[in-house]
Amino acid sequence: MLLDFNKSEIKEYVTALGEPTFRAGQLFDALLQAKNIDEISNLSSSFKDKIANDYPSFCILKKLISQDGTTKYIFKFLDGEIVEGVLMKYKYGNTLCVSTQVGCRMGCAFCASGMNGLKRNLSAGEILQQVLCVNRDQGGNIKNRKVTNIVLMGMGEPLDNYDNVTKFLKLVSSNEGINISQRNITLSTCGLVPKIYQLADEGFTVNLTISLHATNDENRQKIMPVAKSYSIEQILNACKYYFEKTGRRFGFEYALVAGQNDSIKDADNLASLLKGLPCMVNLIPLNYVKGKKLSGANEKQTKAFLDRLLCRNINATKRRTMGADISGACGQLRRKVLEEGS
Repeated sequence: MLLDFNKSEIKEYVTALGEPTFRAGQLFDALLQAKNIDEISNLSSSFKDKIANDYPSFCILKKLISQDGTTKYIFKFLDGEIVEGVLMKYKYGNTLCVSTQVGCRMGCAFCASGMNGLKRNLSAGEILQQVLCVNRDQGGNIKNRKVTNIVLMGMGEPLDNYDNVTKFLKLVSSNEGINISQRNITLSTCGLVPKIYQLADEGFTVNLTISLHATNDENRQKIMPVAKSYSIEQILNACKYYFEKTGRRFGFEYALVAGQNDSIKDADNLASLLKGLPCMVNLIPLNYVKGKKLSGANEKQTKAFLDRLLCRNINATKRRTMGADISGACGQLRRKVLEEGS
């Protein structure tokens, strides 16, 4: 797909078709503006015929708007597969949560995305396609972006699709493209330790966050199968290495599950675990997922947990729940449209 190519690769593609190189600039601009092929007025019909099989379909299958202004997008790709993304509006800008896989194979107990396993990886261009579609839908363009920040926290485990995700990071942050700084991009992982080291060694500077959700390996293994492969100690060492290589602080996501990880003792254990590290903790009220048996901590317990962390000098905050009424909150994204129709 053409969105998998950077500008120089587009030039090579156009030249191989026997077309003049200026066509590459026209084609690249059309892609960045999320124009479907029949909307491109400065390309000849004969040229469009040549590229038709490689040109993406910028298709928003459905759009749901929450009472809080959050917008959930359902994107459809050429093979009929779909993923979901969520646009959240803040005072500092608009953050788009994008998906990196169709489904997920991590199998975390609280998350809807992996309930039916992994269907396939998304290509770099298919991840970028989500950004470009929403930017256009919100009235943005290349120079006046309406998507200012990106979080890779949608469907899938980003580091389980490492090659495509890192190529996406290069494409989306390129000054020849839509030019969203890697400092405005957050990558969330359940802790694939070797890939964290690789991300650091290859010079990426995105904000790294780890889905932790427990303070010891035994409890973590009960809700996150990946914990059987990588210990918390290994994850912390990888995070320290990432900080040493990039200078970027890292974060931990901690979903509060009633009766499992939400006690004051758990807060003390978490504070002891993270003491002195250049990090912050993002407490997540566990969102309802049909088919999952876990319940979230109540407001009182959440506040007590947060206050305890702050008292122990841990930089912590409670994530604001957005889009829950449209199943667009953390942990709720899935291929629901296709699953309900199957």
